[in-house]
Amino acid sequence: MIIGDRLRDLREHKGLSQGDIEKRTGLLRCYISRVENGHTVPAIETLEKFARAMEVPIYQFFYDGNEKPKDASLAEESDKAGDLHWRQSRKDRHLLRRFAKFLSQINDTDRQLLLSVGERMARPRKNRRKSNKIRS
Repeated sequence: MIIGDRLRDLREHKGLSQGDIEKRTGLLRCYISRVENGHTVPAIETLEKFARAMEVPIYQFFYDGNEKPKDASLAEESDKAGDLHWRQSRKDRHLLRRFAKFLSQINDTDRQLLLSVGERMARPRKNRRKSNKIRS
């Protein structure tokens, strides 16, 4: 799903107009329209503004499941403490911005492939070795 479609779905689900989002974020309505129609890919900082305006966690722009992902509770606890680690590093912000841009341009099948590869890479090393031995 393209990020703009997800933003529109969440906005409409909340019963908000583009004008409401404009007032809450300070972003121009024409810019909001361009994002929702897929003509512009917003920066992470802009996505944060959208998330605050719609009162949703930012992961909902990328996650399409019906239930919370397992890591979401950790992100919310960290956010409550005002300690999101990726905000602390310019390099991480830049990397996340690039990742969001690329994610918005790929299809669902490729997105699922990336998620499965990421999950496998995120496993602790000893668990990865066990799973490799089982498959060998």
